[in-house]
Amino acid sequence: MEVKGKKIGFVLTGSFCTFSKTIPKIKELIKLGAEIIPIMSYNSYSLDTRFGKSNDFINQIETITNNKIIHTIQESEPIGPKHLTDIMIVAPASGNTISKLACDIIDTPATMAVKSHLRNNLPVVVAPSTNNGLGANLVNIGKLINRKNYYFVPFKQDNPITKPRSIVFDSEYLIKTIEFALNNQQIEPILL
Repeated sequence: MEVKGKKIGFVLTGSFCTFSKTIPKIKELIKLGAEIIPIMSYNSYSLDTRFGKSNDFINQIETITNNKIIHTIQESEPIGPKHLTDIMIVAPASGNTISKLACDIIDTPATMAVKSHLRNNLPVVVAPSTNNGLGANLVNIGKLINRKNYYFVPFKQDNPITKPRSIVFDSEYLIKTIEFALNNQQIEPILL
C-alpha cells in the first residue's frame, strides 16, 4: 500500500547516532505524499549530544514537516481518540523505548503516542537502534515481534567486533517496511 495520503506519526527516540539517516526519510515520506506528525521522546527533544544539538534537530524536523513536534505525554494522549494517525513509526527506537513498549510502561511522549495509536488497532513500525539488542534487550524485541500490530524494520549488527550486542535498523528498508505494515505484513527478512 502506498504512503500517499497517509497520516504518519513519526516518533524519534534517543538513539541520536541514527538521526542523520532517519530525518531524510521523513523528507522522503513527505515527497511521497504522506503527512508527518512528529513526536519526540523527552531525551531526544532536550539533550544535546556529539551528534547534534536538540534545538537544531527540532527546528529541522518542524521545518520539514511544517508541524510542531509533540513532546509531552499530554500532547501524545489524544492521538488515538482523535484518530490522528494511520500508522506510527518509531525510528530510531532506542533499547529503552523498546523495553518500555514490551512491558507496557507508558511514561514518555513516545510510549504514550504508541499506546494511544494502538487503541485503534493500527500498525506500529519499530526501527531498532540499541547497544544491547543482542543482549538483555533481545527478550523485549522478541515480545514485540510476536505482538499484534508491531512490524520491524530489518536490522543487523552495528559493529560485531567492538559492539557485539549492538543492533541498528537499515534505513533503506524504512519506507518499504511502512508499506508492508499498512498491509498488515512483516517485511522479510527481519535480520540482515
